[in-house]
Amino acid sequence: MVRIFCALLGLLAVFDAHAAPMGEDDARHLLARSGFTPTAAELAKWRALSRQDAVEQLLAQVRQEPVTAPPAEVKSYQPPQPRKDLTPEEIKARNQQRHEQERALRDWWVDEMFVTDSPLTERMTLFWHNHFASSTQKVHSPTLMYRQNALFRREALGSFARLLHAVSKDPAMVVYLDAASSKKEAPNENFAREVMELFTLGEGHYTEKDVKEAARAFTGWGFDRERGEFVFRPRLHDDGIKTVLGTSGPLDGDAVLNVLLAQRATAEFITTKLWREFVSPNPNKKEVERIAKRFRDNGYDIRVALRELFNSPAFWDPANRGTLVKSPVELVVGSVRLFGVAGSSAGPVINAAVHINQMGQALFAPPNVKGWPGGDAWIDSNTLLKRREYLTKLVGSPGAQSTRASTGLVNPVAWQRAVELAGLDAKWLVLGSGAAQTPSLDLAGWVADPHFQLK
Repeated sequence: MVRIFCALLGLLAVFDAHAAPMGEDDARHLLARSGFTPTAAELAKWRALSRQDAVEQLLAQVRQEPVTAPPAEVKSYQPPQPRKDLTPEEIKARNQQRHEQERALRDWWVDEMFVTDSPLTERMTLFWHNHFASSTQKVHSPTLMYRQNALFRREALGSFARLLHAVSKDPAMVVYLDAASSKKEAPNENFAREVMELFTLGEGHYTEKDVKEAARAFTGWGFDRERGEFVFRPRLHDDGIKTVLGTSGPLDGDAVLNVLLAQRATAEFITTKLWREFVSPNPNKKEVERIAKRFRDNGYDIRVALRELFNSPAFWDPANRGTLVKSPVELVVGSVRLFGVAGSSAGPVINAAVHINQMGQALFAPPNVKGWPGGDAWIDSNTLLKRREYLTKLVGSPGAQSTRASTGLVNPVAWQRAVELAGLDAKWLVLGSGAAQTPSLDLAGWVADPHFQLK
C-alpha cells in the first residue's frame, strides 16, 4: 500500500510539472533541443506555457513549405550534357556554374533556418538529410538536391513510412546509391544494403541473403536523366520469387520496404536515433521500446514519436541537460538568432554556410552514406578553433544588437538580459569602466566558455 501511495504521489508530481507554467529554464531547454538557441522574445512567449501545451504547440506549427523562396536557378532541372560532347572550357564553365548553384542552395537553406517560424521543421529536415544521406558531390545536380530537401521538409513530421517510400524513389537517392544501374542480370546491392543497415533495421537484424534477395526486388528502379525523374523499367526487373526477412513472393521494391516497416527493429532503430538527437547520448532501452511501439502502432507518425520523447521524464531530467554538443548548424544559426545579427547567410559579416562547412558540416554534402556521426565527433582541435573564431567575429560585428564600448566590452544594457536568458554563468558579467560602474559582458569570454557549445 505504501509503495502504491508513493507511486501515485510520483505520478501527481510529474503531472503537476507538465501542467504548470514551465518557466524560462524549461522553455530554454525545450526550444534549444527542438530548434535553435531561443531569443528573449521566444522565451517570453513560451515560458508561460505548461510543458505539455508547449510540446503540442511545437508539433502543431510545422511548415511544409519554406518561408523564403529557393534560388531560381535550382528550381528547373537541366539535363546533363555528356562530357564527351564538351570542350575542356565548357566542362570548366559547367562545373563552375554547378558550384555557384550549390553555394546558393546552401545559403538559401541557412537563411531559411534564420527566419523560420518553425525551427523544429528545419531541425527535422536536417535530421532526415543526415539519416537518408546523399551528396551533391556524387549527384551533381543542385536541382535534385533541392527537390530532396523539399521532400524532407514536407515529411519532416509526417509519416516515416511515406517518407521511406518516397526517398527510396527520390532521383538524388537513386543516383547516389547507384540504383539506376541495377538490373535482373546484375542486381546492384548498394541500396538494398543501406536501406536495411542505415535507413530502417540497423546492423544485426538482417542477413547477406536478405540483402541479395532485396536487391533483386529493387531491379528496374531507375533515373530518367533527360527529365530528372524516377522511372520504373519493367524489362530490367526481376519478377521471380524472393524471400526477405521470412516473407516470400514475387516481391518488388515497394513490397520489400513494407516488409522492413513491419519489423519491430525499424521503429526501435529510428526511435533510438531520435533519442540521441533530442534527449541524450545514451538511450534508455525500455523507454525506446515503449516509444517505438507507439510509433509503429500509429503508422509511423513522426509526431507521435516526438510527442512521446518530448513528454518523457528523461527529456526533462536535469541530468540530461547540457549533454549534447551543438552541431555547426545549431551553433551558427542559434547564435545569429540569439544575437539578432542582421543580414543574410551570404553577407560579409556572417557568411554562415561557409563557416558551417569549416566546422565540419557541409550542407548537401555529408561525408558518406552514414552521414555526419554527430555528438562528440563535432569537436576536435581544428573545429573548436573554427567555432571560437566565428563566434568572436559574430559578437563583435556591427550588426549585433548592441554597440561596443571603448573598453572593447559590449554595452551591458543590451546583453545582461541575454546572459540571463541564455542561462550562462554570471562570471561573464564584469565591472565596466563607466562612472556608474554598471556590469558589462565580456562576450569573447562568454562564447569561449565550453558550455556555449552544449545544449
